[in-house]
Amino acid sequence: MSSVLFLFLAHLGVGIAGTLLLVDSTAGVKFFRFNAGLAAVLLLVALAFRPETAAPAPAATAGLWALGVSTGALLVYWATVGRALTRIRPLLLWTTAVAGAAALVGQGVAAAAGETGPSAALTIASFVSSAALLGGACTAMILGHWYLVLPSMDVSLLQSIVRFHIGSTVLRVAVVAVVLWVALATWESPSGAGYARYIWSLDGVFLWQRVLFGLLGPVVLAYLTWETAKIRSTQSATGILYVDFFTVVVGEVLAKYLLVSTRVPL
Repeated sequence: MSSVLFLFLAHLGVGIAGTLLLVDSTAGVKFFRFNAGLAAVLLLVALAFRPETAAPAPAATAGLWALGVSTGALLVYWATVGRALTRIRPLLLWTTAVAGAAALVGQGVAAAAGETGPSAALTIASFVSSAALLGGACTAMILGHWYLVLPSMDVSLLQSIVRFHIGSTVLRVAVVAVVLWVALATWESPSGAGYARYIWSLDGVFLWQRVLFGLLGPVVLAYLTWETAKIRSTQSATGILYVDFFTVVVGEVLAKYLLVSTRVPL
């Protein structure tokens, strides 16, 4: 369970920090401070739940160090938003995002080490697309809510982050589809059964829930959010985004569980 929490919280925190680069400064200092603080707390909790192994793989160690650098840069960014270091704050946010991406690569390599089935490249792609989906959904939801704080904000800010959320959803679906295709061709359980048999077994219910809640749900809800954002109905869009974020969270938690239990990076 600690591995599931570690991966989920790390991907959510990195995703939120990365998507802050896409939001215009007109959203206000408090918006960036709140989101940076939220992402920093998530990363700190993730580090607290990091899996303990007797001899961690080099990639896992490198990933932890990169995640630590990302967290440290984000904490400095949060502490200085609206207060000091105005010129270097973008650099701090970029450092957070780049180090976070390096952490995802390290986690992906470590997760795929010595396993049959999907390769390290697919595992990395799965982790990166997961962070993008989680971060985009959360930042879009909070930005939509922020129109209650700053009603004068231009609706184009919400439309921009919703476009990113739609793109990250499409990317996530594509990556999962490729992973499933590879798993069907190469994956074997300890008993020698293939992945097709797993899918139709009782344990396969977690996979179906992952697809229903974590992929099909966000696809529909992201489209509805875009349609409401186009007509400048920010309150309706925010309400949909709350449900959307919930489905994304459920899907990604299940994806981490499936990774730990079957070694398939869905």
